[in-house]
Amino acid sequence: MSSLSLPITPATLADVPALIELLGILFAIEQDFHPDAEKQRRGLEMLLARPEHACILTARHPAAGVVGMVSAQLVISTAGGAPSAWIEDVVIRPEFRACGLGGQLLKAARDWAITQGATRLQLLADADNTPALEFYKHLDWQPTRLFAWRQGSKPGI
Repeated sequence: MSSLSLPITPATLADVPALIELLGILFAIEQDFHPDAEKQRRGLEMLLARPEHACILTARHPAAGVVGMVSAQLVISTAGGAPSAWIEDVVIRPEFRACGLGGQLLKAARDWAITQGATRLQLLADADNTPALEFYKHLDWQPTRLFAWRQGSKPGI
């Protein structure tokens, strides 16, 4: 597909069903996560309720509606002595991939993070998702020497 420029706008509660659908596409290809519409709804609503700490941005097609998304959340980096933004949920509907929307969404997330005082962006990508890894490399993202670790997924951990 050739280059496509669509409006990049903040998500609203009305967008949650479309965002859940996009997350279903993303989590179906990631090994660490699985689609669960209720959990995704809760998470999206929590992000939308905290605009001073998080944002969800969407790519909107005039006929197809929301066709892509990215989320960003602020954390405080003791290494940088400033906020850092975690970029997550970068996903484009398959029929709209390879036309520049992912780069547009990441740029918009970067712009939001900068306005919030962030001095670094970071993201996680599935080690086996070669198209995503190549996409980030193409956009000059650099791998780090850090590994992601986690413990539990239930309350009380």
